[in-house]
Amino acid sequence: MRNLLLFIIKNKDHFVFAFTFILSISLLFNRNDENMSVIRGFSSDFVSFLSSPMVQIKSLAIVNEENQYLREKNLQLNLQLESILYAADENEKLRELLEFKRSTKLNIIPARIINKGIQTNVKSLTIDVGRLNNVVINQAVLTPNGVIGKTIQTGENSAIVQSISDNNFRLSVRIMPSGAVGILRWYDTNVCKVYEVQKNVDINIGDRVITSGFSKIYPPKLPVGIVSGVYDERGSYQKVVNVNIQNDFESIQNVFVVINE
Repeated sequence: MRNLLLFIIKNKDHFVFAFTFILSISLLFNRNDENMSVIRGFSSDFVSFLSSPMVQIKSLAIVNEENQYLREKNLQLNLQLESILYAADENEKLRELLEFKRSTKLNIIPARIINKGIQTNVKSLTIDVGRLNNVVINQAVLTPNGVIGKTIQTGENSAIVQSISDNNFRLSVRIMPSGAVGILRWYDTNVCKVYEVQKNVDINIGDRVITSGFSKIYPPKLPVGIVSGVYDERGSYQKVVNVNIQNDFESIQNVFVVINE
């Protein structure tokens, strides 16, 4: 308390000035004559002029905060929408797989692709079924759209599948309705070529290509693809047939392994 009194006494001139200034301002603004109205108006404009930048800055800060919030909500909604669309697409694919399993006479088991390209010298897929599921080497692997390969290695709970897109893959096929047979090999993105087809056979774009049944691995009449081009080989009694594979190898997630017929 003593220190406070000493501080006030030491700075009494400042306190007197502040008190008289506040009192003068109060008396001026409490008068009702016309001169004071002009002063009040000028003071109001001056205060408004000084406050305007601060108000704008505050408004910009609020708008920026709202924009950030809206961007976050927009991102959350987009992620939710993508999740819903993905679930709907996956549900549709699973329905197709279930319908295929119900309609086929083959003894098949479902599998899920858990890895791609694990082999360095073979284009391959890894599936989540193995010997415990009666999967052995040289069993056909397919989807409702057609053959995608065969098993080449098996573990207890997984197996490696040689993809039809591997350059060393060969498949004996039959072209319908002509019944012409040939050997199918991978060529380019979702396109295969069938060689050793007799030139005098009538083959048209849009014809179906199925497994011939000549192989012990692939049962007959499994879907393979659709004819997209027919070319005669010069100086030969054979023709080459382009076949579009209906499977999209980049998006395949579920397959079936043919255990037996």
